[in-house]
Amino acid sequence: MDIEDLRTFVEVAHAGGVSSAAVRLGISKSMVSRRLVRLEAELGVQLLSRSTRGAALTEAGTTFRDHAARICAEMDVAKETILPEGDLRGRLRVAVPQTFGSTHFAPMLAEMARRHPQLHIQTCYSDRFVDLIAEGYDCAIRVGYLEDSNLIARRVGPIYGKLVASPAYVSAHGSPETPDELGAHEALMQGTEAWQLMDGDRTLTVRPQGRFKADNGIALVAAAVAGLGIAYLPDWLTKEYVAAGALVPIMERYPPPPAGAYVIRPPGQHPARKIRVLTELLIEYCNESPDDGGWAAHI
Repeated sequence: MDIEDLRTFVEVAHAGGVSSAAVRLGISKSMVSRRLVRLEAELGVQLLSRSTRGAALTEAGTTFRDHAARICAEMDVAKETILPEGDLRGRLRVAVPQTFGSTHFAPMLAEMARRHPQLHIQTCYSDRFVDLIAEGYDCAIRVGYLEDSNLIARRVGPIYGKLVASPAYVSAHGSPETPDELGAHEALMQGTEAWQLMDGDRTLTVRPQGRFKADNGIALVAAAVAGLGIAYLPDWLTKEYVAAGALVPIMERYPPPPAGAYVIRPPGQHPARKIRVLTELLIEYCNESPDDGGWAAHI
């Protein structure tokens, strides 16, 4: 049984169609179809029910998918164990936040590609929540506070932030002094998220309200500078505006707890070596001193 046929089936099962799987695999749709037909002929069962809307797993396909995915993962691990030390090959698909990723993580991914010339890196820069398993990503880099999930996370560095508003907003609406007073103010948010604040050793959770929402940190900075409300943002986005006086810190007695940058991967006993190498590179970068131009220098 050809391992590439198995891998192609797994990609089609995750992507929900031949076209999407072909894009992920970097091959033609006809090649994907040939591999599927060959696999089904060898097994003697139909794995996928094809239609103009995509490809749905049959009962046999659903049962076979998990076994095939494990075989492919084990084969990847086996290949890695016999490669020369430091030599990475194949493809690495990474989802990265657009706001933070294009400035902070893009140089690290470029450095990884430079160090490993046989590794193909495909990066998606987007502030939307990417479903790693359904969309076929090897891992994601995420920043902030992680919600509970079955994904495996490795923290690579801290991210510090604060509440800010423009002097014009403070002049017009005042500055809240306690978390309870935040409810009377316009909050600039990504969605319906809760804000965490520290009161000494205690963590307080507040749920602010506001009419301006955006899934991009730069857009929230612009709204804060325009005087639309109070924003909860990382220091690397706001420090220049604070230094220039365009934004002022709010409620400094109740600072947000440090958030983090994380490498997230689907569940599995052993991460692929390419994910371990990426994680180690990010940790190395995050722990460099400001004088070295590392993480602290940017945030």
